[in-house]
Amino acid sequence: MTIIILINSMLLKAHQMHVFLILISLFLFIFPTSTYAYVGSEQCIECHATEYEQWQGSHHDMSMRHMDDDAVLGDFDDVSFEFYGKTNRFFRKGEQYWVNIEGPDGEFADYQISYTFGWKPLQQYMVEFPDGRVQLIPFAWDSRTTAEGGQTWFHLYPQFTDKKDDFFWTNPGQNWNFMCADCHSTNLQKNYDLENNTYASTWSEINVACEACHGPAEDHMLWSKSNDELSSSDDHAGFRLNLAPQVQNWVYQEGSSTLVPESQTASQQTSMCAQCHSRRLQLTEENPHLETGNYSDRYRLNLVSDDLYHLDGQIYDEDYVYGSFLQSKMASSGVVCTDCHNPHTAELKLPEQVLCNQCHLPDGYSDENHSKHQTGTEGAQCTSCHMPETTYMQVDPRRDHSWQIPRPDLSQQIGTPNVCVDCHNTPEEGNQWAIDTLKQWFPNSPYQGQDHFAQAFAQAAIGDPNAASALSYQAQDINNAGIIRASALERIANYPSRNALVALSRAIRGDDELMRLASVAGSANYQPADRWRLLSPLLNDPVLVVRSETASVLAQDWRDLTNEQRDLLSPALDEYLAIARFNSDRAFGRVNTANVHLYKSELSAAEQAYKGAIMVEPYAALPYINLADLYRAMGDNQRSLSQLKTAIDLTIEDADLDFAYAMSLVRVKDYPNALQQLKNATERDPQNPQYWYTLGLLSRQLGDASGINALKQAYQTSQQPQYLYALCEAMIQDRMPNATTCVEQFATMGPANAVEQLKSMLSAP
Repeated sequence: MTIIILINSMLLKAHQMHVFLILISLFLFIFPTSTYAYVGSEQCIECHATEYEQWQGSHHDMSMRHMDDDAVLGDFDDVSFEFYGKTNRFFRKGEQYWVNIEGPDGEFADYQISYTFGWKPLQQYMVEFPDGRVQLIPFAWDSRTTAEGGQTWFHLYPQFTDKKDDFFWTNPGQNWNFMCADCHSTNLQKNYDLENNTYASTWSEINVACEACHGPAEDHMLWSKSNDELSSSDDHAGFRLNLAPQVQNWVYQEGSSTLVPESQTASQQTSMCAQCHSRRLQLTEENPHLETGNYSDRYRLNLVSDDLYHLDGQIYDEDYVYGSFLQSKMASSGVVCTDCHNPHTAELKLPEQVLCNQCHLPDGYSDENHSKHQTGTEGAQCTSCHMPETTYMQVDPRRDHSWQIPRPDLSQQIGTPNVCVDCHNTPEEGNQWAIDTLKQWFPNSPYQGQDHFAQAFAQAAIGDPNAASALSYQAQDINNAGIIRASALERIANYPSRNALVALSRAIRGDDELMRLASVAGSANYQPADRWRLLSPLLNDPVLVVRSETASVLAQDWRDLTNEQRDLLSPALDEYLAIARFNSDRAFGRVNTANVHLYKSELSAAEQAYKGAIMVEPYAALPYINLADLYRAMGDNQRSLSQLKTAIDLTIEDADLDFAYAMSLVRVKDYPNALQQLKNATERDPQNPQYWYTLGLLSRQLGDASGINALKQAYQTSQQPQYLYALCEAMIQDRMPNATTCVEQFATMGPANAVEQLKSMLSAP
């Protein structure tokens, strides 16, 4: 029902206006609207002057600005900067700021800078192009003091200078509209035009302003003018979200050196902060400001994977805090961001030690008793041991928010870092020294030597067959954080087993949405019918990211589904396609769309979507590979080969591309060139056993003696019995003297019938 109220407020007397506002607020309470408006930060000053003043000049305030003297920190006074022997120039034309740098055509040109990006310890700058793209230039201003090494220009990504690199400054990896905009401006609408490949992005305020966190304030303004609690559409003063702390009162518990919550109440504060302070994929611009209160209805969080985290969950690549925080005991105890940070300045509320001692009682956590380091030294700081820094973007140190306890024993076992050795860093003070010292300092510690999920993750990383049981155990261990249990389930995909099936089944029926989401990936290698039975209940999951990813997996078997199953699948699959369309400014979005068309045998639509992916990212390998596979499925091997050759001629460096091209060359019996492409694949990705295995087979077919070594590499990188079987078979065929030893090793892990086959080959004349 839509009700439109027209009124000329000038006709109302003062007391009538007050009554009218109350009536409107009551109406909104009874009939809440589905949309609500942003009013701008200027409207907040009258009532919230202190908070507004704190916010000014903060990282949020300076997250993005128009180029003017108040915002620009960099030196644009006709300054030259040499990089790899080429001169770049920063200068002004009147009130405008310009840079002369190398463009995608290899030629130097003048580009007008339209926006600043960030503030301290570095500031970046952005160019707006006629098609609406806003791109970050590769040079940043080091805004630290001269004494700290700052006040100079530097190249932010010196490893990405090739025009084909995703992070070359005019390419998608440095595109503000997709990569950055949602977090650096308020009420950002990307407005990407799929047909024309252009943007018309808009915002309410250019920076992270009041409503970026609190949400649209129109209802709050009505509430504030009515002076009537009933006028709120909920119990949060006209706002949709409850951003209050989760714990109002921390209390002492007998025998504990740490305060505990007296009680906890529901709060969306952490989810609100996590919208930007997380490594994630945006799914949609709907559900504005987490109107449902659920982060995963708008974003897909990256779990604790080997490319982002160390095996023990410490940060490796940028995770922007949330993925680390979810691992911590702080998160499970009810701690939220504003317990430590002033939400308006974004700075710590108190000096570090005082801040920690709010909950960690000084008697148990004094410098002398706990840190074992002299008071006032860096080693005595809580963060030095429990929140180590990792420097990103060359000058930006960020602390790990998983609050880990140093584990040099894990470092010794699986190579994870630990702060003890990182800090002391002498030949005499290695992992064993740290282990012995911690035993001396904390002889009753329950942590040192304790089993840890990192050990299971390490087994999975090297392909250890025992990883199946280890991952299943970690996924079901309630002492692990939900994100860790989910990360174990995600890894379990390569180890289908009875234990894995139990872990997946329990997670699918559980309350943790991250675990349900990870179960979708974890079930990838089950048979289609088993996968349907396992996952189909998730098609009606209350959380968007779970429903949509479930649909994407089950859609792979579309041709084999009944009409009833297709009807059940279609609503969630439509949501998945909507997410793909929203992300169609990147190749993966269009590839995801194309794949669904392919599952449904809509070949022409799939072809166009793959071509669209190549159009938006001409140097991405995946669209070429998938389009070549489509042509091969259509029986057109020549077009398939041509697509892959086009990509190879573009010198796209990708192991999967090399392997796909090699397989196409094998099909046309061009074995010498296929062999070279397989060698390229193993050089680019030496940990892929399939590449080594295929190289070994083709090498032996061509009489190349290196084939045995390639088969050895296939087994060594995987520890999988099928690759050991191939190696043993080749050694028997070549009558190598240690073939018997190989068969004996295989007998400890391979199926009985395969062992008998090898033994029969050994005894053959």
